[in-house]
Amino acid sequence: MTKVQKTSIESWEKDVLKSNIPVLVDFWADWCGPCRMVAPVLEELAGEYDGRVRFLKLNVDENQDVAREYEIYSIPTLLLFKNGQVVGQHIGAAPKDVIRRFIEESLRS
Repeated sequence: MTKVQKTSIESWEKDVLKSNIPVLVDFWADWCGPCRMVAPVLEELAGEYDGRVRFLKLNVDENQDVAREYEIYSIPTLLLFKNGQVVGQHIGAAPKDVIRRFIEESLRS
């Protein structure tokens, strides 16, 4: 079962802004090679953080308004939200340990 769920502009407020736990959003696109490279890493981390952090992915081609609102110019971009606010941003593909460190540092902020 996929642990990283899709979100969209229609469910953005409920899925991300009003979530009662932190949410990591992966801004991605089908044609993006680095996005495909980071996807399995995010699946693994979603399992490790199950119940503590929700992992979502947002297709920037299908949800351009959300991408524009958060000034997403490069993908993959990971944003970590706490209480509806961005508390961390990571741009580009990275190994699992780097993304885990980004999540931990963002959660502390």
